Amino acid sequence: MKKVFLFIIAASLTVGAFAQKFDGLALTPPMGWNSWNTFAVHIDEKLVMATADQLVSSGMKDAGYIYLVLDDAWMAKERDANGNLVPDPIKFPHGMKAVADYVHSKGLKFGLYNCAGTKTCAGYPGTRGYEYQDARFYASIGIDYLKFDWCNTEGINAKEAYTTMSKAIKTAGRPVIFSLCEWGSNKPWEWAAPVGHLWRTTTDITARFDNVTHNKGWNPFSTMHIVDEQKDLRKYAGPGHWNDPDMLEVGNGMTQGEDRAHFSMWCMLAAPLIAGNDLRKMTPQTQAILTNKGAVSVDQDSLGIEGYKYAEKDSLETWVKPLKKGVAICFLNRSSKAQPIDFNWKDHPLTDDLSKMSIDFTTSTYKVFDIWNNKEAGNTKKAFTQTVQPHDVVMLKLYQ
Repeated sequence: MKKVFLFIIAASLTVGAFAQKFDGLALTPPMGWNSWNTFAVHIDEKLVMATADQLVSSGMKDAGYIYLVLDDAWMAKERDANGNLVPDPIKFPHGMKAVADYVHSKGLKFGLYNCAGTKTCAGYPGTRGYEYQDARFYASIGIDYLKFDWCNTEGINAKEAYTTMSKAIKTAGRPVIFSLCEWGSNKPWEWAAPVGHLWRTTTDITARFDNVTHNKGWNPFSTMHIVDEQKDLRKYAGPGHWNDPDMLEVGNGMTQGEDRAHFSMWCMLAAPLIAGNDLRKMTPQTQAILTNKGAVSVDQDSLGIEGYKYAEKDSLETWVKPLKKGVAICFLNRSSKAQPIDFNWKDHPLTDDLSKMSIDFTTSTYKVFDIWNNKEAGNTKKAFTQTVQPHDVVMLKLYQ
């Protein structure tokens, strides 16, 4: 009897030791808002509450943006005497539990940031050596999302570090989406599916369409550079485990067409849609882009298949994304001049080994919906013709 009992205990410990992320979360790419792109370290509880209010009043919550995530610098510069993380008492005088409760009261979910290293990117206490202690703290205040960065990690193995934190979250017992912000340095797409729900594929984004800005040794990528970096990664993504090309820069200084192209491509890539603009100052144009039902539905399609580049000519790219019912087509104009589209469907059968999609337009007819113009655009019996403006897109949804 004792041997059987000991065997059961040992088996339980073994199962627990290898348990990792919570299943059943992020079955479509997560949608929400993160503080970093606009506010960096300048955050406080008033901003959180105002942003939560705006997520609701602007219609973004209804569009699917439910995660409000505080990025770096929410904590004090040092842990307390017991090694616990402490919310900055000036920025968050009522504590983080009160902030989380307010966000939850709005029907939203709350997220925080930390780092796999000894310190965060902004120099605040990192999690290395405190994984289980920090996970218990997160569970105690009721977070729903953890973004976990990769600064100050010299000598640390990425797979080991992220796996440890994933197990710590699971042990703490509160279901949390785990976002690996590892920048793609160690090819997380090859090992992170059991560990987290999304993983960064590149370095940080910046609000530029198709050029790179260098800033004091920090070399962010433009939106189109990031799109190019997604090549050959689509096979690794799917429900519960997503490639993450970084947060959105919609509303942060690009032109309306560039914002539309940026957003469209993230939707075609089945990317997490994490807004990074100041919602308190959001223009109607930015709001319309972020909440466009047709585009969001392409991103959130339950099939969970990333799109792929079908063709390219004279800086005009044609992208295809298989959907649960139908297919999305995006014509992306990366040039500085307007480009004509003349797409004869019968000359372009669509096949995709990953989704098993196979469409022959000589034998099948689909209706065409123009997503950004919000109108029907005929069917595939007739060639699709339109002009796409510089640094802009035409995005279609084909359905039967």
